[in-house]
Parts: sequence; C-alpha cells; structure tokens
Amino acid sequence: MFSPLAGNAPRSARRSRTRGAACGAALALILTLGACAGEPEAKAPEPARVDVMVMQPRDLPRDMDFSGRTSAYRVAEIRPQVNGILQRRFFTEGVDVAKGQTLYQIDPSVYQATYNRAVANLASARNLARRYEDLVADKVVSRQQRDDAVAAWHQAEAEVQAAHIDLQRTHLSSPITGRIGRSLTTEGALVSADQAVALTTVTQLDPIFVDIQQSSDELLRLRRHLTDKNLTAGSGAKIPVELTLEDGKPYEIKGKLSFSEVNVDPGTGMTTLRAIFPNPEHLLLPGMYVRAKVRASVAHSAFLVPQNAILRDLHADPFVYVVSRDGSAKEVHVTLDGSSGNSWIVTQGLHAGDRVITNGLEAVRPGAKVAVEEVSGGAAANRVASAEAH
Repeated sequence: MFSPLAGNAPRSARRSRTRGAACGAALALILTLGACAGEPEAKAPEPARVDVMVMQPRDLPRDMDFSGRTSAYRVAEIRPQVNGILQRRFFTEGVDVAKGQTLYQIDPSVYQATYNRAVANLASARNLARRYEDLVADKVVSRQQRDDAVAAWHQAEAEVQAAHIDLQRTHLSSPITGRIGRSLTTEGALVSADQAVALTTVTQLDPIFVDIQQSSDELLRLRRHLTDKNLTAGSGAKIPVELTLEDGKPYEIKGKLSFSEVNVDPGTGMTTLRAIFPNPEHLLLPGMYVRAKVRASVAHSAFLVPQNAILRDLHADPFVYVVSRDGSAKEVHVTLDGSSGNSWIVTQGLHAGDRVITNGLEAVRPGAKVAVEEVSGGAAANRVASAEAH
C-alpha cells in the first residue's frame, strides 16, 4: 500500500545532512577567525647599531709607499793597467780609504828601466836636433835632416811620457774615498792589464742611493700631484723621502728624490725612481731592502676615513655609508687619493659634519634606520695625520 510519507523520508534526510555541513563550515570559520585574531602582530626590525665618525676637513699629506733597494753612490773596481808581479798590499780589508791612497804595488823594475832608456833617448834626440839647427844655417845639413831630427826629439819626449805613465801605474791607488772590500789577489801573484777579475773594490757609502720601483701609472699620479696648482710639493724639486728598514724601524735621516728613469720597462710596466740619503754612520749598505715613503704633496680640505669604512660596489668603486638627518643610512660614493697611516684620504664625496659609519657595517642597508652608539670626531684622527706629516 502506497504511503505519501515514504517518498518524503529521503528528502528530509538530505536536508538534515545539508544543515549539518553548513553548521560545520560555520564552526570552522569561527575557529579560524578566532585563531587569527589570537596571533601577535609582526614587529618591525630594530635599527642596526653602528659607530660613526664626524668628518672634519683638513690639509693632509699625500704619501706614496714603494719598495726599493739601496745602491752605492760610487763603486770603483781596482784593476791593474800594467803587467807584473804584485809585490805588496798597503791596506787592511774592510776599512775606509782616501782618494789617492796607494793600495797595491806592482814590481816596477822593468818599467823603471824602460823609463830610464826613454830619458836617455830623449837627451840624445834633443842634442842632435839642436846641433842640426846650428848646422842648417851653414848649409852643412839640409832642412829635411833638421826637420827629421826635431821630429825624433818630439817622439822621444812622447816615449818618456808613456814610460812615466806605465811606471806610475805600478802604484795602484784608490780613485775615490770609501770603504774597501776584500782583496781577491795576494802578493806574488801575476797580474795583467786585461784581466777580468778586479783586485778589490772601493765603495762610497755616504751618501747612498735608494732605487724605488714603481709602476707607470703610479709615476703619472705622482707627477700629476707635483704639477697640480692646488698642491704643495715642498721646496722646489726637493721632494722628501722617508725610509723604513728591513727590521720595521724607521731610518732617522730623511732623503730626497734625485731623478726618475726616462724609460718604462715594456715587460713589467715598471720604472725606477732614485732617492739620495745621507749615510754618515754607514747603517745603510748596498743591496738592502727598504720601504720608501714619498711625500708627494698635500691634499687641501680633504677627509681622513678609516680603511674599514671604505666599501666597494660591483664596479669596484669606493663608497661609504653616511647617517642622514632622519637616521637612515645613505650610500655615498667617494674619491680616494692616497693614504695616511691606516686611513684613506678622501678628496670628493664628503662634506664637513658628515657622519660616516665606521663599525657595524655588516648590518647596514641603504635607506634603513640605524642607531648611533658611539661618535668619534675626525679631528683627532686628522691631528694624528698632521703630526705624522711633521
């Protein structure tokens, strides 16, 4: 028997399930909103803590550092100019000798005999020429005979002079004043005028040269500083140079640039500057390695920035971070022009009163806020640079 309620039962069940699903979705939404409302809001990042240096313009010396080697002012190799047996040595090795001091004696007997014979020949030729001069007037001898006799007289004079020079060369003397080295030949040895080995060497140590190797671009920069109208290059062409020895200690006496090579080595691109230094105590010896600091010029109204504050961008251009008035970090590109101690000399990009970030740079980002913890004045650092300049 058909009942109308039987057909409606499934429809009622479906409505019940639909209302249940709707209630579940609403409950889930309420729970989700409740959970979101309970989460705390994200905090803004704290400003990076940094140290800054306040920039103050100063007149700063431009120093250029180079490596170099010392070389003797004069070197004289003592070599024999005549052949013979070495009879005697008149010096002690390693002492100072004076110009003209006799160092060696070669056996002079053969050269003394040659000189005596030349003197005798000169007397004979001179007497004959004078006799012919009297006889030519009486036409006893011809003018040609008289002229030949006069020529023989002059030739004999030249032979005497040559013999005397060879006799003097048996005494080997020092051509310069300086420190003499070890003797490479002993008494009794046969020496010759064309031998390859020198008997000894005399070296002048005071003053002494320092040869400085530098690249061609460094030389251009140095010369540009010396000719710039806004720079001071010292007194005339006397550019001061300071030395640091191999043990790291400074050489107390300052020198000056002497000259620059006119050629650049095409293989290395290097050229040589030569400085001259007083060396009264003979502390500097030829061949020593030294570091030379050339006081090229003075940069006017420049800034001294610690080396760790200088950064490089992708193009290797230098820049610093400066704290703006609103407390944010600003990237400022600068121009470097030499160094002074552990700081760079900045000639462009900064202004008086700029606060340059020196520490805490790893957390700094352009435009981000920073918290300044310590402020140091550039005047103190510049006073140190000024003291180094003097």
